[in-house]
Amino acid sequence: MQMKPYRIGTRGSPLALAQAHETRSRLMAAHALAEDAFEIVVLSTKGDRITDRPLAEIGGKGLFTEELEEQLSDGRLDLAVHSSKDMPTALPDGLGLVTFLEREDVRDAFIGRAAPRLETLPQNAVVGSSSLRRQALIRRLRPDLKVITFRGQVETRLRKLEEGVADATLLAHAGLKRLGNTGVITELLDPDSFPPAPGQGAICIEARTNDERIAELLAPINHADTQAALSCERAFLGALDGSCRTPIAGLATISEGQLSFFGMILTPDGTVWHDIRADGPVSDAAQVGADAGAEVRGRAGSSFFDSWT
Repeated sequence: MQMKPYRIGTRGSPLALAQAHETRSRLMAAHALAEDAFEIVVLSTKGDRITDRPLAEIGGKGLFTEELEEQLSDGRLDLAVHSSKDMPTALPDGLGLVTFLEREDVRDAFIGRAAPRLETLPQNAVVGSSSLRRQALIRRLRPDLKVITFRGQVETRLRKLEEGVADATLLAHAGLKRLGNTGVITELLDPDSFPPAPGQGAICIEARTNDERIAELLAPINHADTQAALSCERAFLGALDGSCRTPIAGLATISEGQLSFFGMILTPDGTVWHDIRADGPVSDAAQVGADAGAEVRGRAGSSFFDSWT
């Protein structure tokens, strides 16, 4: 009897499709399955359809997941593939991030038209970005620059840059690598001075938490160190809000069973920031992140967060 194919949900952007295809390839290899054992189901999300306003104005990260999660919950999808940095910390009941593929490069890529490096851009140059974190970090390092909201798929943003809408933009290095488009990069930014978004560079898979069949399917492609690092980073996010309305950076790295975390929160204008470093065993990853979030929140004081509303 022919089994129905596993249904993999994804957004329709070229990057989202590349991530879904990578997931399918890994599952095919892990289980010696043919391509027709999987069906990639493309859904349009509200976040994809509304591109003329900042995410913070229209609802934040959940706008890229709502349609996928609805079909996961009712069984029309078996799993959904996401960019981890796009995922809210609170997920619908019965759903969870159950698998993480091995993380790619976490760095932000600078793509300069007027100059090859962020620090060498001319005074008052225009930089386009849709990320509040990137906007705040740019303003922190170069308060003279004009930062504008720059939304759309990777290809759209690169086209806008060529058309002269901005003098430079920033994109995730991992995404450009997955699209085979690293040739546009003019500088890779140091995570110590320009820390990435929590989850940046990691593909995650969302599924029903009580579906043992799908859990068994996904188990062989889970990367334990990436899962632990993301557990720490997402706990940091959870302690600090974690929506698209907040400039938050965070990166956990793992070596020989020990986890090191670096996190930062900023005001949107980049003039005030608080950073934190924390360490602990990998087994305590989530607690390290949560404690770091609580500490930096207490250090910043309640008035700091007024600028986030």
